Amino acid sequence: MARKIIGITCATAPRQGLESARQTLNRPYAWAVEQAGGVPLFIPATSYTENANAYLSVLDGLLLSGGVDVSPSQYGEEDDPELGEVDPDRDSIELPLTRLALEQDMPLFAICRGVQILNIALCGTLYQDLPSQRGSWIQHQQRLAAIPRHCVTHTIHIEPDTRLHQIVGSTRMATNSFHHQALKQIGAGLCVTAHARDGIIEAVESPKHRYVLGVQFHPEETAAVDEKSRLLFEDFVRAVG
Repeated sequence: MARKIIGITCATAPRQGLESARQTLNRPYAWAVEQAGGVPLFIPATSYTENANAYLSVLDGLLLSGGVDVSPSQYGEEDDPELGEVDPDRDSIELPLTRLALEQDMPLFAICRGVQILNIALCGTLYQDLPSQRGSWIQHQQRLAAIPRHCVTHTIHIEPDTRLHQIVGSTRMATNSFHHQALKQIGAGLCVTAHARDGIIEAVESPKHRYVLGVQFHPEETAAVDEKSRLLFEDFVRAVG
């Protein structure tokens, strides 16, 4: 059986000194897709939005990766003073890619920034900065405590009778956490499937699509050491078959 092509969106590493700007992607994404039986194909951050259909035409599934903040202009808001770095080229390609993938009912897995892009593509909004706009006793940016990316730091509650529950086989999952933004108003057609103990949304899915799953954490970083994280990639790649 032919292995399935999984498109993974890349980020922009800005120009530094005499170096050119670069397309970047953390290696665990490709590793997790390959271990699950897929073939990763990197999609560049680009302002050429007309290429979105061409990219999708060679893919079997789309993985929206994590990264910097989405520009609030994409969901009709002004920048908050605590907004972090944004990547306009990435916004420019990821939003049309996501909307077209949804229209074509292509299997889609969205991670961290990716679930935020998915939400915005369906007319949802974000908390631009959790500490100042929402507050929590949970540290959602474990890098501030110098905790490695493969380590888990808090537990999420998963709603029963959801795809996420079916995949991991539990209503609880320990996750890592690398975000200062989160879903606020939920996009049209999405169902919330998991929360952190402080109420922050940690996962969504779309019942009307063949396969649309988004998580706020980074299972690619824990897939090598955590079965539930590995099962997320295996289920996604299986869905594109």
